[in-house]
Amino acid sequence: MIVGVKHGRDYEYILADLTKAVGQISDSYNFFEMEASEWEALSEEEKLEVQEALAEDLFFALGTESVISVGSAVVIYDADNHRINFLIGEDELDFVALI
Repeated sequence: MIVGVKHGRDYEYILADLTKAVGQISDSYNFFEMEASEWEALSEEEKLEVQEALAEDLFFALGTESVISVGSAVVIYDADNHRINFLIGEDELDFVALI
């Protein structure tokens, strides 16, 4: 069984957009229960790897759970509009188109 959100775009482009959106969440490292000091100790390359891993996790998890908290943000799978929304409070931080 394949888990994940329905999409029409190539996965590699969706993953790149998700990784970029995750990078805009200043405390996204909390998702992996990291401390700020642990995050700051990582190189830029390591931070990007963590953000990409988080993006992959979100893509597949949103197939079964439509709302996931990531640090101070909320990530919402909007199946009707074929997109993944990133919100902080009521404000839209970013979104990723799936088609």
